[in-house]
Amino acid sequence: MKRSAVIHSIIISVTAMLLPLSLSAQIMDSKSIVAPGAQVEKIGDGYKFTEGPVADKDGNVFFTDQPNNKIIRWDAETGKFSTFSDSPGRANGMYFDNKGNLVACSDEENQVWSFDKNGKPTVLVTDYEGKLLNGPNDIWIDPKGGIYLTDPLYKRDYWKRNPEMQQEGEHVYYLSPGSKKLVRVDEKLKKPNGIIGTADGKKLYVADIGDNKTYVYDIAQDGSLTNRTLFVSKGSDGMILDEEGNLYITGDGVTVFDKKGEQIAHFPVHKGWTANLCFGGKNRDLLFVTAETAVYGLKMKVKGIK
Repeated sequence: MKRSAVIHSIIISVTAMLLPLSLSAQIMDSKSIVAPGAQVEKIGDGYKFTEGPVADKDGNVFFTDQPNNKIIRWDAETGKFSTFSDSPGRANGMYFDNKGNLVACSDEENQVWSFDKNGKPTVLVTDYEGKLLNGPNDIWIDPKGGIYLTDPLYKRDYWKRNPEMQQEGEHVYYLSPGSKKLVRVDEKLKKPNGIIGTADGKKLYVADIGDNKTYVYDIAQDGSLTNRTLFVSKGSDGMILDEEGNLYITGDGVTVFDKKGEQIAHFPVHKGWTANLCFGGKNRDLLFVTAETAVYGLKMKVKGIK
């Protein structure tokens, strides 16, 4: 998850200009996963940079407007927006734990926070071996309650500290249930970013956006990662899985790969950077996408995993 750099914006804008004029034509190629006649539609706008969408058990979607330091809630019943927190520590990637708490990568102080249902925060992670993290970015919580997070460095203009690398590299970490001590589970990535795991807690996908690759791992009983395998030669900002095991990655719109790593769909979203996505709505069949100053929706035939 990152802010759109000038170079990225130029490249993506040019790419978008070259895309076919008919968005529906792109979507019809993937009619097996998209609802009949559905198209990408803008749901809301007026934000500075949207990120970190995740749905609660009722399908309401929470996402961040990181530059404005807010967590916004989209109501699945009414479609209305409200502010869940106006001081979330510059929250970025988020995920709900098994108790219904919203866990966020709050990188203002390079920490991980947990918000209760009333928006009251508790700090879960402050450092790794006495040193600040680079900037917790994206997060996934396994069925046992263990937390996986990526820690790339994207320099923020709101940091009061030295904006340089705090750790000796950009790594993936794990916090086991009940523990207060992070452990590193992959130290060999260039710039890990998007992260998502399977519903059974057996596999983890991590995007190395710095090397334009996405890997899949086996998750061991103790939470460690084994058998890292290249899934696709394409990096990603945010990621999500559907109930059929298809992986959705972001950047230039949304690209979908099946379990074998074969591309089955691509959804243009807008002319800029597409940051992240989740499945929301009452039936978990709305692909909810954050893309710079706006959020978008696409009605799907498949559903997201709970």
